[in-house]
Amino acid sequence: MSMIEETDILDEPEDSEPIAPKLNETPASTELGPAPDHDGSPPPNTTAVVPVTALQQYLAEVRRYPYLSKEEELQLFQEYHTHGSREAAVKLIMANLRVSISIAAEYLHTGADHMDLIQEGNVGLMQAIKKFDPSKNVRFYAYAAWWSRAYILRYLLHTFRLVKIGTTQDQRKLFYNLKKEKAKLERDGFAPDTKLLADRLNVRERDIIEMDQRLGNWELSLDQPIGEDQENTLLDVLPSHQEPADEQLADHQLKTLFRAKLAEFIKTLEERDEDILRNRILSDSPLTLDDLGNKYGITKERTRQLEARIIKRLRDYVKKDIKDFDRLRI
Repeated sequence: MSMIEETDILDEPEDSEPIAPKLNETPASTELGPAPDHDGSPPPNTTAVVPVTALQQYLAEVRRYPYLSKEEELQLFQEYHTHGSREAAVKLIMANLRVSISIAAEYLHTGADHMDLIQEGNVGLMQAIKKFDPSKNVRFYAYAAWWSRAYILRYLLHTFRLVKIGTTQDQRKLFYNLKKEKAKLERDGFAPDTKLLADRLNVRERDIIEMDQRLGNWELSLDQPIGEDQENTLLDVLPSHQEPADEQLADHQLKTLFRAKLAEFIKTLEERDEDILRNRILSDSPLTLDDLGNKYGITKERTRQLEARIIKRLRDYVKKDIKDFDRLRI
């Protein structure tokens, strides 16, 4: 069977066309046990001493929906594609819920909730039914398995950390395959060093080191208490990089005073000097010395001298009333 890398499906599942197994393959075995009779009748009632969990109830409910024959499947897809029959789509999904259950069981070692994994796989089933082409002579469960796996893997990637750890194709590939490749090398008698892993996974050594560090460390919530008997959190003891409130207030007052003095200073300038101040010294997109020189018929050097003189006059004018002018940040 032709295989597709997990990362390839995860990049753009909406446009991918997963390769299905051969027609003579049967659905993977699941923990559901044998399929019920095709009449869809529920299993006989039993009495249980141990309370039934939500997962057990779900599995029991899925058992009520039998597998579809190829002919039944094609008929339902014809109704769905031709008439947009919602009922036909529901029957197709319900008959293939075992696909998500089987694939979800493969990822229980990640610590994710089993029902969450199953539901993500079911979302993949709904996406698969939109993309499936019955004319390809492929059974739907084989095609849908790839979509179910893709959505489960995407869910794991997005929820593995509070901070997303896989943003590029190489990072996603490492996330899914690094531990598996290490275990494989150890079974074959090789030491899984960084260079060997990079060669086997076709990535840079630096990527291996970074992903190893990410997978080996867990985030800490800033709201986590420091100790069992303390109400203080980690956030309370982290140093703040912001300025103290009194310094922020002082800086705001300085800027307000400076703007007032600047307005007074501008009134003392001639038209040419005011133009240089506004469009050269204070502007976010200042004119060049050449532009100003051409405008007033003076040389570039003369314009520079005028600019320097205006700046000096402004500093002298403001410093008379603002003693803390040197600590002002504009």
